[in-house]
Amino acid sequence: MCGIIGYIGPKEVVPVLIDGLRRLEYRGYDSAGVAVVRDGHVDLRRSAGKLSNLEDVIGSDPISGDYGVGHTRWATHGRPTEENAHPHRDCTGKIVVVHNGIIENYLDLKLELQKQGHTFVTETDTEIVAHLVEREMKDDGLENAVRRALMLMRGLFALVLISADDPGKIVTVRNGPPIVVGLGDGEFFVASDIPAILSHTRDVVFLGDEEMAVITSTGVAFTDFFGRPVSKATQRVLWDPIMAEKAGYKHFMLKEIFEQPTAARETILGRVSQDSGKVFLEEMKISDETLKAVDRVTILACGTSWHAGLVGKFMIEQLARLHVDVDYGSEYRYRQPIVTKNTLAVVITQSGETADTLAALREAKHAGASSISICNVVGSMATRETDGTIYTHAGPEIGVASTKAFTSQLVALYLLALRLGQVRGVLSPEASKPHVDALLQLPQLLEQTLKLAPEVEEIAARFYNRTDFLYLGRGINYPIALEGALKLKEISYIHAEGYPAGEMKHGPIALIDERMPVVTIAPHDAVFEKMIGNMQEVKARGGSVIALTTRGDTKLQAILDPSKDVVFQLPPTPDLLTPIVMSLPLQLLAYDIAVRRGCDVDQPRNLAKSVTVE
Repeated sequence: MCGIIGYIGPKEVVPVLIDGLRRLEYRGYDSAGVAVVRDGHVDLRRSAGKLSNLEDVIGSDPISGDYGVGHTRWATHGRPTEENAHPHRDCTGKIVVVHNGIIENYLDLKLELQKQGHTFVTETDTEIVAHLVEREMKDDGLENAVRRALMLMRGLFALVLISADDPGKIVTVRNGPPIVVGLGDGEFFVASDIPAILSHTRDVVFLGDEEMAVITSTGVAFTDFFGRPVSKATQRVLWDPIMAEKAGYKHFMLKEIFEQPTAARETILGRVSQDSGKVFLEEMKISDETLKAVDRVTILACGTSWHAGLVGKFMIEQLARLHVDVDYGSEYRYRQPIVTKNTLAVVITQSGETADTLAALREAKHAGASSISICNVVGSMATRETDGTIYTHAGPEIGVASTKAFTSQLVALYLLALRLGQVRGVLSPEASKPHVDALLQLPQLLEQTLKLAPEVEEIAARFYNRTDFLYLGRGINYPIALEGALKLKEISYIHAEGYPAGEMKHGPIALIDERMPVVTIAPHDAVFEKMIGNMQEVKARGGSVIALTTRGDTKLQAILDPSKDVVFQLPPTPDLLTPIVMSLPLQLLAYDIAVRRGCDVDQPRNLAKSVTVE
């Protein structure tokens, strides 16, 4: 959601803040601002719209300071205007706050503060924090005023505050949305995500819920909300800062699509033995005895990660012969799920900070489930709260629409399915060898598939002006139909729906006409003939077919019309890995259509990279 950056150290503060905000643009935002302190005075600049607007404001009215904070806002309370942009101030103008999250009881607090004489100038829930801290300021420091204010606030939030009356200090707290503290050489940082500070330091500390960091030019003190010291481990981030740059690609999304062979290779590396067929997931940290006792797997995720979970259901049920449920994180805790001590909860989250997924995890753990996370960010909340983690080694994913994180999650799920099958005695090492061999060939198959990029771009030129798309798949590939449709609607703003192909006659067929392209995922598998039947039904109603099939196909050529229809031929792939290969042309199609429509591919409207509030 919102992007946060803070800095204290010897560098000129404003360029550090602006650079950090630029590296957080992928999170999605509608306004931006910075505040700095110098000589007991706060200077603040804000602007609605893109970060370039804020840079123009600073260019025409420069500021400088000894330390400061910056923010990109994704509106929740109040319109996306300059007035509602962060940072926000108290009545004195000396206390400044930036915020990610929601203060649930802000209206009650606002009414109380107004009765006490506080004047509000914005429509936001954030402003009440500055006024609460103003009221609670005494002679015991900004951090203690913040602690007293926290006792009055309800909700999930991350806050960073500075005060001209307590100079040389940044106070940050976490209760839900992520906060990371960066430890540099004589300088310190605070941010909502790692890329904001990665060009300055790789040594970071992740705050936990109900924790505070007090940052000065000489160091950082970590406590809980009550002031009790908290011992925190420093994490070393291995991402190369260059990985977070576009590296010559027009958009981050395109770069990340082409990074998928590498991301898959990194996720596989060191986890399989081609000789023995064994899978090694030591970081999962759950004993073999616990895994043997598992009788049900519950996968919890949101958005694209939920689609990965649907594919994972097929993998785990086939390879480990375990019953698998897949739940939306946002829905799970609002019913009464059946959980026992033999339930394994698997949470899938790129960031490890998705609020709904974390809440679902806590519900499952409270009911007695064992838990693991599939995650891309070392040290994130999900990895700390689960019994173990399977890290995807995709590197930073900047584009809002997930690509390499998704396919890396599928690789991790395949590894998990193999490991569960082996531990439970369902899959012998010998029987595992063909699966391991296939997995090791996957990066090469992805590289071959990406060679279709010029063909996909050409086809996008034919279909970019359509208003509706239908995506169809069967079996393990129907979740890829859902994911393909999601990608298209996310970044091109075209209405698209994904369906299991067998459901086409139960409603969607009514929509098909000559203006409706139907994307079909039709590899040469056990349901290929049924997919041909679906395509014939589309053709009978005048629709256009965009078919993804297996290289060497001749049957589709016989029923499709080259003047209206398209066939993409992909390398032959084992059935359980087909969804990974099939995903790439759908990502490229969504990307190319969005570019032709002039859409902001990396930062689609109204979307955020990591949804850290409910």
